[in-house]
Amino acid sequence: MTTTSPGPVTTGRTHVELRPGAYADSVALLQVSRAVQGLGGVASAQVAMATGLNVEVLTGMGFTVPEGAGPNDMVVALRLDEDGDLEAALAGVAAALADAGRRAPSSTELAAHRTTAAALREVTPGERAVVLVSVPGPSAVVEAVDAIEAGHDVMVFSDNVPLADEVALKRLAAERGVLVMGPDCGTAVVDGVGLGFANVVAPGPVGLVAASGTGAQQVLALLDHAGVGVTHAYGVGGRDLSAEVGGLATRKALRRLDAADGVERVLLVSKPPAPGVADEVRALAEGLATPVATAFLGAGHPDLTAATESLLGDLGREVPDWPVVGTTRPRDPARGGAVRGLFVGGTLCTEARLVVEDALGTDGGHTFTDFGDDEYTSGRAHPMIDPTLRTEEVVRAAADPAVGVLLLDVVLGHGAEPDPAASLAPVLAGLDVPVVVTVVGTDGDPQGLAGQVRALADAGAEVHLSNAGAARRAARIAGQTVEENAR
Repeated sequence: MTTTSPGPVTTGRTHVELRPGAYADSVALLQVSRAVQGLGGVASAQVAMATGLNVEVLTGMGFTVPEGAGPNDMVVALRLDEDGDLEAALAGVAAALADAGRRAPSSTELAAHRTTAAALREVTPGERAVVLVSVPGPSAVVEAVDAIEAGHDVMVFSDNVPLADEVALKRLAAERGVLVMGPDCGTAVVDGVGLGFANVVAPGPVGLVAASGTGAQQVLALLDHAGVGVTHAYGVGGRDLSAEVGGLATRKALRRLDAADGVERVLLVSKPPAPGVADEVRALAEGLATPVATAFLGAGHPDLTAATESLLGDLGREVPDWPVVGTTRPRDPARGGAVRGLFVGGTLCTEARLVVEDALGTDGGHTFTDFGDDEYTSGRAHPMIDPTLRTEEVVRAAADPAVGVLLLDVVLGHGAEPDPAASLAPVLAGLDVPVVVTVVGTDGDPQGLAGQVRALADAGAEVHLSNAGAARRAARIAGQTVEENAR
């Protein structure tokens, strides 16, 4: 069957066209959009697959996407300056698409394997590999099964993996004696090597088991500031401690760390688990030779900073002062007192909400959004790579008179945006609302921790290393008078 698509629509300085079947992954299209937007005469550019979320974003930017656009269609949306040239801009789109991830291997490079099974044929028999799966969620199970059946651990970076597939994968892994990290496992450290969104840390006496990514990254950053290293950090996925999954990966990870050389303490980080699963995991931990502490975020449990401080005490290490840089503007007396939390990290978002609600209650109009949640990443790169949605919401939230303070996170490390402050700081500098930011990172991270912190502070933000500390500061700003905030 032959399908046709609406022709390009050019209205004034705006041009929108559909390209059916012209698929490229979200990270490649992010690079294309940035390259085209950097061309002379181009005011804004979005090249993306026409998923529901992306169509909504394009509409919000003032583009009219033709009816009938679907996730298998590529949308090219351009807005030109007064002196912009459409033909030159479209030529730039073509050049950027040609360059994005399509470079042919040279004589010294290896062509990529088409399947996990094909790649595993080159692993030396008897050796155990870690297979990182990063494909659309519904397709991830096929690749992960190939790795598990070959006897290898798997890190499922993919999100939007059906729960039933996760359960099946982890049951198969338990039978084969291997570990499944994820799905939606953003961060892992295996034998001192970071995978996914990983901060640069020295190996050391701590082992982590964490639900997903940013909870582990917060602990990694705090421990690094205290001079304590981490050799292994396993991300087991946010649903692992649910009743349906039953903690299958958590149990394997705890046993793995108990047997690991040099691991003196283990910290288990998670959102509140199912009660029965929590009891079973605690019973397992009590039977291990290596002491295991838990940091289950929720009422009556310590925040991640407090849990890290307790861990440092158990190791006989001094607890340092957690750095705070910059002073944000006082709250306008004409504004309301709501805290608006806009996060790229799910665990950081949950922790901040719990801290603020503990301080101010739940009736103050405080709202918290995790832009890394599945509903915001379908057909788009994770906000740690592409912060566009969060940045747009920062501007909208600052214009809301009910909002008294903005609470944000910036997460550094390999795989994350190379210079997040470069795009966020200019936006913050133009706001008239107090801004408190957590920067999660280490001195070894490629973005440069000190430079990122200073750029955000210079833009008028108060910058914290401790997410819980940042949330408490935001709550104080929201709950105090302007005169008190200025002191």
